[in-house]
Amino acid sequence: AARGSLASCNVSPTEVEEVYMGAVLQAGMGQAPARQVALGAEMGNDTPATTVNKVCASGMKSVMMAAQSIDLGHRQVMVAGGMEAMSKAPHYAYLRQPTPYGEHKMLDAIKSDGLTDVYNSMLM
Repeated sequence: AARGSLASCNVSPTEVEEVYMGAVLQAGMGQAPARQVALGAEMGNDTPATTVNKVCASGMKSVMMAAQSIDLGHRQVMVAGGMEAMSKAPHYAYLRQPTPYGEHKMLDAIKSDGLTDVYNSMLM
């Protein structure tokens, strides 16, 4: 998507000075999702890339951070947005601790990391 957006704006990937990408459910995405976007869009290896996690506001926060950087004159060309792969979100099983008897509980990453408020354990 980043490569296509740059092409539609007639911007070369090598002109991009920094990347901010928001992602809520990072489990299963691999390391450094924003870096994956930068390299997938054929930006330079030295292009800074930061993944932002602000739950539901991750993508918008990424855009806000990029806009601030441009407004302050720190950067001129940036890529910012949000990315998610909820269909690939894993289930968790805590298997590093011994279970003397019974079964292991599976947690759905979408529910535990994306939709449940960590402070009151309520679904949002």
